[in-house]
Amino acid sequence: MTTAHPKGPSREEKRQMKSAARLYAVQALFQMEASSQTIEKVKREFLDFRFGQQVAGEELVDGDVSLFVKLIEDAVNWQAPIDQMTDRALVAKWPISRIDPTIRALFRAAGAELTQSTTPPKVVINEFVDVARAFFPEGREPKFVNAVLDHMAREAKPEAF
Repeated sequence: MTTAHPKGPSREEKRQMKSAARLYAVQALFQMEASSQTIEKVKREFLDFRFGQQVAGEELVDGDVSLFVKLIEDAVNWQAPIDQMTDRALVAKWPISRIDPTIRALFRAAGAELTQSTTPPKVVINEFVDVARAFFPEGREPKFVNAVLDHMAREAKPEAF
């Protein structure tokens, strides 16, 4: 856990907490799809056992709880339009159902943030490309994610470009 400051977390700590929340949201959405667990069960598991916990002697970063909850709830509540927007950004031969489940979860979390928040689209794209790098450090997936999210962002918030 980060050291508590009298004035609360620093700007950098807040940024890290938001980044961690995005990563946890992708993991939670993946887990929900892979195991058919409810949003409530997965949310409780992440909040109780992942945020700020130690795993193999490594302390996990505390995530921004409100952002995590908003992302997974919005991704579930708005899944159909987010998936449709993602399909439009993908090559016609690759509907979202054929995409790697981790990347599908990433597109849903990113789509939720693009459509249901005031976060600037370029921030959302950069953050979720970083998440893709965390899952696929050696692959081409981050470039693919960047291209698809750029298309989605231009559709969701054309005024930002």
